[in-house]
Amino acid sequence: MRSIFLPKSLLAAALGGVVVLAGFGAQNATADQTSVVSTVVASDDDAEARFLEMADLISQSCAPDVSSGVDDVASASVADTTAAEPTPDSTLPVLVDPVPLTSTEECAAQRHQLRISRAFSGTDTATYEEMRNKLTSLNYPAARIHRMPDFSGEPVARLDLRVGAEHLALEVTDINNGVMVEAFGAPEGVSVTEVRLEPQLDAPTS
Repeated sequence: MRSIFLPKSLLAAALGGVVVLAGFGAQNATADQTSVVSTVVASDDDAEARFLEMADLISQSCAPDVSSGVDDVASASVADTTAAEPTPDSTLPVLVDPVPLTSTEECAAQRHQLRISRAFSGTDTATYEEMRNKLTSLNYPAARIHRMPDFSGEPVARLDLRVGAEHLALEVTDINNGVMVEAFGAPEGVSVTEVRLEPQLDAPTS
């Protein structure tokens, strides 16, 4: 079989073209990956911005009178000091007691509870994923939604609605044709999943 020999200069040029093309493909792949990551980050930022805007509107509508502002601050201060201290020797997750909500936070809790209850009314949420998707459609960012153990086979999620030094959080439990929404106060620096709540529902009998 006859062999074909290329001049060294031509061979070098051909190999150089392959290297350049390979490098170009790698750059395109890296650019595509960066684009995907940027899109996800932008989406998360947009969701958080929409939530903060909604939370601000609700907070303004619940703003207390000047005379009641002192009570709110005092209540919040007491709440932070009553949180349970972690047990250093324990290897299990440390649960803490909920803290009291201020009057402004209680008002905001009622607004959130109402809009969530209305949105889930007449629907049976079979899985946590369905519950999370519904909550994100209501402008609650996925990063603020936390899965909890199912209650009698029904999905449960907690919403971290804290902004700044606030304590508001919600627990959403699926029930027949709707959800039960319970408000509670989460201490600063503690995940909403680590707050100990007393069961508010009896297990279904059927």
